[in-house]
Amino acid sequence: MPLVAGVDSSTQSTKVEVRDAETGRLAGHGWAPHPPTSPPRSEQDPEIWWRALGSARAEAGRVDDIAAISVAAQQHGLVVLDARDEVLRPAKLWNDTESAPDAAWLLGQLPDGAAGWAGACGSVPVAAFTISKLSWLHRTEPEVFARIARVLLPHDWLAWRLTGELGTDRGDASGTGYWSAASGEYRLDLLEIVDQDLDWAAALPPVLAPEAATGTGDNMAAALGLGLRAGDVAISLGTSGTVFAVSDAPTADSTGAVCGFADATGRYLPLVCTLNATKVTDATAHLLGVDLPELDEMALATAPGSGGIVFVPYLDGERTPNRPDATGTISGLRSDVAREQLARSAFEGVVCGLLDGLDAVRASGVATDGRLFLVGGGARSGAYRQILADLAQRPVLVTAEDELVALGACVQAAARHTGVPIAEIQDAWALGMGTTVDPVADPDAASDVRAAYASARDSG
Repeated sequence: MPLVAGVDSSTQSTKVEVRDAETGRLAGHGWAPHPPTSPPRSEQDPEIWWRALGSARAEAGRVDDIAAISVAAQQHGLVVLDARDEVLRPAKLWNDTESAPDAAWLLGQLPDGAAGWAGACGSVPVAAFTISKLSWLHRTEPEVFARIARVLLPHDWLAWRLTGELGTDRGDASGTGYWSAASGEYRLDLLEIVDQDLDWAAALPPVLAPEAATGTGDNMAAALGLGLRAGDVAISLGTSGTVFAVSDAPTADSTGAVCGFADATGRYLPLVCTLNATKVTDATAHLLGVDLPELDEMALATAPGSGGIVFVPYLDGERTPNRPDATGTISGLRSDVAREQLARSAFEGVVCGLLDGLDAVRASGVATDGRLFLVGGGARSGAYRQILADLAQRPVLVTAEDELVALGACVQAAARHTGVPIAEIQDAWALGMGTTVDPVADPDAASDVRAAYASARDSG
């Protein structure tokens, strides 16, 4: 049977899965770490990704038997090359917030501000977007900017190094701030706001059709790995958090909460991203001197509402809402506070922030009444599972697959190799199966938790 490989190159590591192209059966897995980064400056040398890919691919095995490979990688990152195709400087990653002033400046460069940007490219610029990072580079390192010959995303650069094919895809391009999912075209006029002299058309990679792409963004790959259908919603809990849904029509949210992304199938993937997710509960476990399983037990041992404690989890600034300089706050502390209450408040704060994102996706006109998936490393936490079900007041589906991004990349590789449509690959591989967690909390209690969080969030 032919084998395919899928790559997940994230902020923290590279993972590679090898799977049977017909059944999806896992045949090999490899992993290699990346050096840690932390905002406001979050950068990595792309060569580190390349070496990690080689190590993870070797560990996964069956290298000579792989018929096709697809690369999924962290969105938004900026990789700039010179005329010899050499990397000019470390890549700025999505969670780098040094470009926050540039995002604010860009916002004011269109007559209608946020509404103008949402109409032009489907999203309002924030520090994470590639266009904001280009503006930062133009402003702070003009001598580097002057040498730019190519502008790539992490997946573009890795796939090019791996296959020799230069290109990007709709999903990853839609997170740049200069490609429109609605029109399917680069908006060179937006890039000319940053600089009018660079030949942007020559610097950008072609945007390949779904059946021709050799990779995509990590969120788009996760949607492939879930077999996400219109109406379904996925909440991903990693170091950061995301909420995304598949839509048959593009979105343009002038509030800036919902990014109007494309997916990897020809449809759309409206998405909300938060900077602070499992890092919040990791930090709380450290503060309380317990490990993560103990923190789970503590959180589940107390009632919804955490005894009145509200944790607004903006530990490293926040992307949604756009507060790059914010810090976390804990309110409602009393002298009789229990450790269990503090533990639960951390989980509730993270979940409330993500449910705010779900509300924003729904308000943008996207159907969200299908299945609710919980994915990512945080999905292994019993506390996150139950608290999400309780506060959402709907069943939560936790899939059996841990590495959805690498799995989704395998789906894309299989579709390209076999010529079979992606949806048929997803059906043949029986994707989207898992365990259902039902809510147990009273609806009024859930409503009270979210109202208390909203009050604390808006008073900061």
